[in-house]
Amino acid sequence: MVTNALLEHKGARAGFIATRGFRDLLELRRSSRIDLYDLFQDAPSVLIPRRWRYEITERIDAQGAVVAPLAEAEIAGIAAAIRDAGLRTVAVSLMFSFLDDTHERRLGELLREALPDVAVFLSCDVLPEIREFERASTTAVCAYVGPLLAGYLDRLSRATASLGLPELQVMGSSGGVIDIAEALRMPAAVVESGPAAGVIAAALAGRQLGLADVISFDMGGTTAKASVIAGGEIAVTAEYEVGGSGSASRWQNGTGHPIRVPVIDLAEVSAGGGSIAWIDPGGSLRVGPHSAGADPGPAGYGAGGTSPTVTDADLVLGYLDRQSLLGGALAIDIAAAEHAIEQAIARPLGLTVLEAASRIADIVNANMAEALRIVSIERGHDARAFSLIAFGGAGPVHAAALAEELQIPEVIVPPVPGAFSALGLVASDLKRDYVRTLYADLGTVDPARVATAFAAMEASGRTMLDAAQVPPERQALPRQADLRYRRQAYELTVPVADGDITRASLDAAMAAFHAKHELTYGHANWREPVQLVNLRLTAIGRLPALLLTQAGDASEARTRQRDVWFAATGITATPVHWRPGLTAGTILPGPVIIEAVDSTTVVPTGWTAHVDDMGFIRLTRS
Repeated sequence: MVTNALLEHKGARAGFIATRGFRDLLELRRSSRIDLYDLFQDAPSVLIPRRWRYEITERIDAQGAVVAPLAEAEIAGIAAAIRDAGLRTVAVSLMFSFLDDTHERRLGELLREALPDVAVFLSCDVLPEIREFERASTTAVCAYVGPLLAGYLDRLSRATASLGLPELQVMGSSGGVIDIAEALRMPAAVVESGPAAGVIAAALAGRQLGLADVISFDMGGTTAKASVIAGGEIAVTAEYEVGGSGSASRWQNGTGHPIRVPVIDLAEVSAGGGSIAWIDPGGSLRVGPHSAGADPGPAGYGAGGTSPTVTDADLVLGYLDRQSLLGGALAIDIAAAEHAIEQAIARPLGLTVLEAASRIADIVNANMAEALRIVSIERGHDARAFSLIAFGGAGPVHAAALAEELQIPEVIVPPVPGAFSALGLVASDLKRDYVRTLYADLGTVDPARVATAFAAMEASGRTMLDAAQVPPERQALPRQADLRYRRQAYELTVPVADGDITRASLDAAMAAFHAKHELTYGHANWREPVQLVNLRLTAIGRLPALLLTQAGDASEARTRQRDVWFAATGITATPVHWRPGLTAGTILPGPVIIEAVDSTTVVPTGWTAHVDDMGFIRLTRS
């Protein structure tokens, strides 16, 4: 709901209040052009139009001192303008309120008194940290989607309560569940909740299999998502942009709406089973970003779709059953799939339907391989040292081809891959993130200042976990710091050791920053002073670990055969096995197809599938 509202610009009628002189902050952004040489580029979209943006006289300086007091006499006029405009919500982001929030809180108090039916979001609550535009943008995003999320969660919580279910919680983008109050306080924190749950499940599977280094690969109907789990740790970033060119992305391209909240580090591409293949004006074959969606869906589903999709190509190539899917519940119209590819792709390019389908598969695989490169190679990791955990309805179909491209030695298909993100949601810990700006030279800062800031966040975290009835032995409060070299514009986040904050622990964080800088960018200057920008703390209430297993039943075994196209061998008569009938220890050399109700696994020539004792299918290169 949150992501779609931002992508489609269907949020609430929201207002924005800034320090006088900063009304246009959301449009001016950082005054950088998306493409320096494009004279005709469109300006980035703005969620809140200028007519609903207001100014108030006040000013806090960069040291936190009051330069101009809050002009409370102006608030009544602003409230009247908001009321007359029929706005449902308002974002407040005043200059340097993260250093002194007195003005912002007083303004919020008076607005709530004057406008009891209008939701008020304060930047000092949403994001009390440095960077004026990112703080304003995150607060504006929260205001824009807050009323929609509040209405939905209110209906959902009343429905679950009527069924006698436990108190409702919500998946957060950083990989943990949060309560409804936290989600409503910070709606931006649930932007990528679904993909985050899949990464949590992949990390759980990695721990269960004794694998510290895995790449999570989730391919569904519209997009494919990848994330890296190195040393057992899920990568999390505070740099995220949603709504740029119709997508959500960790990679800043300047066209969307930045949000500064912890989000699992994902690379996402428009490559899913429903992604539409098309020919651009230059005569090149393209796949995505448009999708056939669930309705009408791929042409082969026989529900009225006429555009050729990745699923249609997989049907033609024989990767998917040409008769039916979902264990026979979904009849397939293979003639419709072939006709869609022939009309839109094969005939214009002078290809056979089979050749066109193979090229569609090649292009979508190349797009997804790029996402895997982004989270692995471009982050300083050697993909050849990782295992690829593939899930989603379409992930296991294409995983081996991607592993071949990046020389990943092993592909793992977990139990119930089509519902793997749902398993991740169930397995997620209770989690809440806290941040405080503390701008100082790390080499000379008084450790007591850092300890005081962490202590305040720890107290808030303990209070939240105690209220959630998490026993002390399951509580964890890991600490981090955002660090950078002088004159750098962006930071790297490194852990801060547990225990007392001392000069030694701060020096250890500094050493970790130098090492991470070298890993990320290929160089480090160990003599360069390091600046501390933000302190971060995560309050975690750990749940007992789930055990993922899928026991095979030999009585369910079914084997048949169909023609399948593979790049190495062309059309090949290929055995097809029913996954619920595969017992532990089963070894299947490729080429072979393994089908289940929720997903299909393609084992190409040169690969071997092995079913382990827990029911995971592990593909290795022969």
